[in-house]
Amino acid sequence: MNRLAALPYTTNPDDAQLIVMAQNPAAGAPPGQFSAGELNRIVLEYLNKKGYTRTEAMLRVEAEGGRASEGQDAYERAYKALRDFADESLDLYKPELRRILYPVFVHSYLNLIQKGYVEAAKAFFDKFSNEHTIQHQSDLTRLRAVVLPTHLDTDPLAKLYRSNKYRLRMSETTYHLLTNYLTENEASNGNVSMGLINAHVAIDRVAGRPGTGSEEGEEGIIGLGGGAIDDFNAQAVKLGPFPMDPELVKDVESELRMTEADLLPEFMRVKQEGSEDSPMRDNIPLPPHKGADVRAEVENLREIRKRVRLGPQAAKPSVCIYTFHNTYDGLNCVDFSEDASLVAGGFGESYVRVWSLKGEKLVGAQAKYGGQHPEDGLSTRRMIGHSGPVYGVSFSPDSKYLLSCSEDKSVRLWSMDTYSSIVAYKGHTHPVWDVKFSPFGHYFATASGDQTAKLWSTEHIYPLRIFAGHLSDVDTVSFHPNSAYVVTGSSDKTCRLWDVQRGSAVRVFTGHTGGVLATKISPDGKWLASAGEDGTIKIWDIGSGKKLKDMRGHQRGYIYSLDWSRDGAVIVSGGSDNTVRVWDAKKNTPVEKEEGVVNGTPISGPDMTRNMNGTGGTAGGAGGKDGKMLETSDHMAAFGTKRTPVYKVHFTKRNLVLAAGAITN
Repeated sequence: MNRLAALPYTTNPDDAQLIVMAQNPAAGAPPGQFSAGELNRIVLEYLNKKGYTRTEAMLRVEAEGGRASEGQDAYERAYKALRDFADESLDLYKPELRRILYPVFVHSYLNLIQKGYVEAAKAFFDKFSNEHTIQHQSDLTRLRAVVLPTHLDTDPLAKLYRSNKYRLRMSETTYHLLTNYLTENEASNGNVSMGLINAHVAIDRVAGRPGTGSEEGEEGIIGLGGGAIDDFNAQAVKLGPFPMDPELVKDVESELRMTEADLLPEFMRVKQEGSEDSPMRDNIPLPPHKGADVRAEVENLREIRKRVRLGPQAAKPSVCIYTFHNTYDGLNCVDFSEDASLVAGGFGESYVRVWSLKGEKLVGAQAKYGGQHPEDGLSTRRMIGHSGPVYGVSFSPDSKYLLSCSEDKSVRLWSMDTYSSIVAYKGHTHPVWDVKFSPFGHYFATASGDQTAKLWSTEHIYPLRIFAGHLSDVDTVSFHPNSAYVVTGSSDKTCRLWDVQRGSAVRVFTGHTGGVLATKISPDGKWLASAGEDGTIKIWDIGSGKKLKDMRGHQRGYIYSLDWSRDGAVIVSGGSDNTVRVWDAKKNTPVEKEEGVVNGTPISGPDMTRNMNGTGGTAGGAGGKDGKMLETSDHMAAFGTKRTPVYKVHFTKRNLVLAAGAITN
């Protein structure tokens, strides 16, 4: 809009000359002599001198509004440009670069408040604050109340942010990427971000690969402490067992009295009763139980009776490793059925193949109805339906169904009676990296490259919940034993625990220095194990959100899979170093300290390591110099292969370990 359009018509030659100069400085003065601000000042002084008070007021209001809009736009453009730069960077640098956004966001907001642009500041806060809710919810709630310039001098949190620098640790490489971006874009948006970072952020540069200096608790205001994540992780959670259906309990008791009365005491011991720490049954609606569920509970009791006790004072687990030959690097994922009768693999050639571990013939629907299939009479079946590589497979708890996920952005449900696809679930916008059935069936969860995980029911073709909050691909997903929570691991180097009922995150676990590829919650629902690209296994207390310990021993490479023994005493892991490793889950944790010493040996600290050769098996090609490896003291055994990375490890109901991988060429 032409700001001089409202000026009154005048016949005074001097007045006309002033208007011409304001519209075109070159007409009466050398080019560049007047800035926009100077022109506004000249015109306003002229209007005041001539008595055009109403026109002067209108122009003054418009000029002030333009400056407010310009101030808002400058901070918004700078923040969005910095965010886009972080999001478009390589996954290796993205998590560290994303951490600079929060202090830039906070001080952009506070600067707008300081300049008196209250409405602009409110709009800025509403637009971008949701990006920082998980890790900084407490501070954001308090900062939202800072709405006037005077609040900057009276609000304790605002004063703390303005008088102290925000501390970040960043690798040298990431730091140079950031400074190069700010320097190259100084003329456009970089100068605003650079000014905010110089004034309010203290970056400690550390040597090593990106992420090595980004441990939990090393970010925050100097003088405030790193309690933001602790506050977030203080949300109430229900980690107790899911209460068993009372009608199912009665039917199982009746069946045991008629058939195997000696199993009744064991059933009374293990049946899942509700407690104050258990979720409500209504929160996770399940279909009515069937006769097959009763038989499954009875069979489970038989397996418990035969279960081997594991631990440092008991036995190490036996490990059965299955090697897939002639896959030509096409095998992407493996899963074992709960009854250990089937194994399924997903392949890069877009198909799923199932094998019988008992050597039985897998007969499909055609043979049952008098037809014939080329693979009838074989102990393996190939199932075709996806149009892209298959990245995840998961058997249902009753082993009657199989889920698979693919690069084609879909999930398929397969019948293990007919070996055919029943339904395709579509809802993700990027490849689906992982899929898992819930412990009770009926529900399943998916993890995708679109940075979300989703909860589904087998009875609906649309997702029931969308879990959004990760900053990069969600690579793995698994359920809590009570099915009330889903845990995800991401390339952003964090794990998150999501409430199935609310659809929101209730825990965030930070500390990994690489993407998280495997997560598993202990059978009692209290602890979480996570592992991935950094080659370490971390144990977390879900209740407090605190890390209990690190377990190291896998050599240079990724950890693909984790599982807990049925009693929670032992963890097994498999990775790209061609080994299955066994770990004492309780050693070097508060639980062990409560129980005293182990084998007469004083308790070691969580960082204690030792040099040793792999025990309980051959270390294969996984060793370091002279075949030795650096391991934490909770490492119990290593079972090696020659050239087979281990994609999957699984404890059976009897505590036998099944493992699988494809031999490398």
